[in-house]
Amino acid sequence: MQAPIGSVSTPELAAAVSNAGGLGTIAVTWRDFEETRTAIEAIRERTEGPFAVNLVLDDDAREYPIGEHLDVCLDAGAPLVSFSFGDPAPYVDRVHEAEAEVLATAGSASEARSAVDAGVDAIVAQGWEAGGHLQSEVATTALVPAVADATPEEVPVIAAGGLSDGRGLAAALALGADGGWFGTRFVATDEADAHDEYQRAVVDGDATETVRGTPFPKGWPDQPHRTLESAATERWIAAGRPPLSEREDSGQEVAETPAGDSLERYVDLPPISGVEGRVGELPHYAGQSVGGVDAVHSATTVVEALVEDALATIDSLCEHRSGGAA
Repeated sequence: MQAPIGSVSTPELAAAVSNAGGLGTIAVTWRDFEETRTAIEAIRERTEGPFAVNLVLDDDAREYPIGEHLDVCLDAGAPLVSFSFGDPAPYVDRVHEAEAEVLATAGSASEARSAVDAGVDAIVAQGWEAGGHLQSEVATTALVPAVADATPEEVPVIAAGGLSDGRGLAAALALGADGGWFGTRFVATDEADAHDEYQRAVVDGDATETVRGTPFPKGWPDQPHRTLESAATERWIAAGRPPLSEREDSGQEVAETPAGDSLERYVDLPPISGVEGRVGELPHYAGQSVGGVDAVHSATTVVEALVEDALATIDSLCEHRSGGAA
């Protein structure tokens, strides 16, 4: 399953993942209603497979009313809705009425139980190793078993955070998950709308080169996130990790979008393709799985490799067990 990956997710990426046998997802929280409708229609034109749209529930992150935004998604034909950073309970019935299904991200076993009680169809257990914005203080290897134990067997659990290859997927299954949620791996794909410099940084990055905190709070205040180390994060750490109000350089323009909009220091928007300026000053969201990303590939190649490597890992473990028993 492909994580939403914010502004760099595209209809082409979601459709390619679904066509390859996975579940593609597109982030629509920061798209207006017409852009949301157009994106969903574009995915439906490219795939007959299932896909999801992601909506962030936290009002601090939203520009458009959640209820109306959800209606747009469902009316456009989204078959699955992924909710994160908030309580999905008020919206589950509306999704089910549209004959769609609900995924809810949880950062703890208690959050997972509450979501199941609300009627969601699947749980995404996001560990703190994940990239982008975070809602957990627990590592994936500890979180996934706890969530699996806390939820009914008929509700699938998807592991998120720290997964980059088929070995990680096999490990997630061993921990009690029913699938894996990959974000950073799909940033480095041909179909993602990530700037070339961002993709190169992901390919070259190492697990020890990420920063968790609030270095880029402009747009979503106080929400922890994980990015690659950069000059911006180094300044923030050296200054004692100050809030945005205490950063004298926060109003400086560092880049410009393809549409000509100014991007200031510490904005929460990652660099998409076509952004010009000091791209390195923008957040390069990536999880600790970044060390497992070796190159930019097509989404189809990534999905096929994940499945092949997971099966090979499982077969190897079975052979090891058989050899030990003999």
